[in-house]
Amino acid sequence: MALENFTVSEPLTMGVELELQLLDTLEFDLSPRAQDLLRALDKHPGAWDVKPEITRSMIEIGTSIQREHAPLRDELHDLCRQLSRAARKLNIGIAGGGTHPFQHWSEQQIFPTERFHYISELYGYLAKQFTVFGQHVHIGVPHGDEALWLLHALSRYVPHFIALSASSPFVQGVDTGFHSARLNSVFAFPLSGRAPFVLTWDAFGQFFEKMTSTGVVQSMKDFYWDIRPKPEFGTIELRVCDTPLTVDKAAALACYLQSLCRYLREERPFEPAEDDYLVYTFNRFQACRFGLDGEIVDPKTKQRERLRDDIVRTLARVAEHALDLRSLEANNQIRDSLFEGNDATWLRAQRQVGVPIPAVAEAASARWMMK
Repeated sequence: MALENFTVSEPLTMGVELELQLLDTLEFDLSPRAQDLLRALDKHPGAWDVKPEITRSMIEIGTSIQREHAPLRDELHDLCRQLSRAARKLNIGIAGGGTHPFQHWSEQQIFPTERFHYISELYGYLAKQFTVFGQHVHIGVPHGDEALWLLHALSRYVPHFIALSASSPFVQGVDTGFHSARLNSVFAFPLSGRAPFVLTWDAFGQFFEKMTSTGVVQSMKDFYWDIRPKPEFGTIELRVCDTPLTVDKAAALACYLQSLCRYLREERPFEPAEDDYLVYTFNRFQACRFGLDGEIVDPKTKQRERLRDDIVRTLARVAEHALDLRSLEANNQIRDSLFEGNDATWLRAQRQVGVPIPAVAEAASARWMMK
């Protein structure tokens, strides 16, 4: 099977996808009400999109193509209001967060589509364990060669987005000790991790043909990489973020990525290399486990430093680009979060001594629905 041509896309345009939790409003456990909510939103007056996810207690929302922070933030607020209004009529709660604090994967139900049933048959119980919730950000690129260059250049910044977005400290009622436990579920899939180190679309096409010839892969959707090209959209897609607890944070993360991509495209501060991946798994683990307090190793200098400090320096490097893109407010929000703590820290603060774990899910829902 040949790989499709890479669609020409306007550079640095953005699209955001958010996977969201559906909760009952008594116990605040996950609730299999996706079909009811999708019916209620069938004719919503917005440019954004809403669709089912792999289990019935999830939905995914996607923005229209955006170029600047303010319109992106406004659209996310609009969809938040409309989803919240429809959910209240159905007595459903909606929440962000990378994992639900206490749901049990064995109780989840696969959403009835052909692809989701295929995934369930192929991966068994892992499909239900995939009831985790992430933010995906698409960035437009003009051609496939640049998509692959930018994908690999971004590899050293993957820990930034894991730590900044981390919102999944609890799994099945237990504090895991991780800031992002969600990614442990993603890593269980055999085609997760990093993309192969190729820098031309022709070479990637040869890799794709080899993979499809084995029968292991049928389409690009079968790759669960941290960053993957999306040729039909003309984008690269960053997939490591937990779903934040607010849409403001989601917009800020997307615009930080946009300004970082502009910095890399225009300044070319380094050339990506295969050896960059020698420290990739270690750096990614540090971000998942310790969040902003994690340590990372620079792939060029081999020096170890605090992840928080590396983000501060990167924000300074991309500041001029953020200003040109009208996203300086978003990057300032990212900087503030370095001192306030990520959403995992906020969720842990809700789980005070004597507070039942359902109260954490209730607080997260109230925050997302802006009650």
